[in-house]
Amino acid sequence: MMEFQGFSPETIDFLWGLRFNNNREWFEPHKKQYQQSLYEPMKALARDLYPSLEDLPELECKVSRIYRDARLHPPTPYKESLWICFRTADRPWGEQPVFYFELTPEEYSFGFLLWFPKTWQMEQFRKQLAEDPGEFLEIVQQLESSTDLRLEGECFKRPKPCPDESLKRFFELKNFGVTVNRGIDDRLFSPELVDEIRACYQALKPLMRWCRKMML
Repeated sequence: MMEFQGFSPETIDFLWGLRFNNNREWFEPHKKQYQQSLYEPMKALARDLYPSLEDLPELECKVSRIYRDARLHPPTPYKESLWICFRTADRPWGEQPVFYFELTPEEYSFGFLLWFPKTWQMEQFRKQLAEDPGEFLEIVQQLESSTDLRLEGECFKRPKPCPDESLKRFFELKNFGVTVNRGIDDRLFSPELVDEIRACYQALKPLMRWCRKMML
């Protein structure tokens, strides 16, 4: 099995080609390019990252498929990005806290997400904060004061009732995440990208543990 050596300009060429030619007639002659420049390096990245997460029980790694579900996206047979996701197997990825890495033609991103939580999950989140905010606030403060990372998310149009002004920022959230977003740069083409993502995940582990405990 190959170690991650970085993606390549051919990776980005493929993704842009797919963006403008999202059809089987274009994809089939470029399938080898997809496998060699995008899919195999993505799997290698996932393999190299996984050992650093073994202290988080039950996390599994999933590499996305390039093929769309024709029942949901009939006009476009292929996804125009590829990603890896570290999650548990007990619920859909969007309904649980995950670590991820995603690559598109324009940019790449990585970090932590709780992207499509159920209503009850965010209700539980707000209830937990109202009753015992200390641990969560300490985790977020430590993260944001010691790194460039910041917890953000989509907000409700109508703010939720909040018992404390210090919690208002979090009570407004419909979902949340901590992400690094970058345009295509030389770091993407370097094996050192593994170390950078690994360091990001390491900084986010306390938040991951808190969210997993809160949502049991």
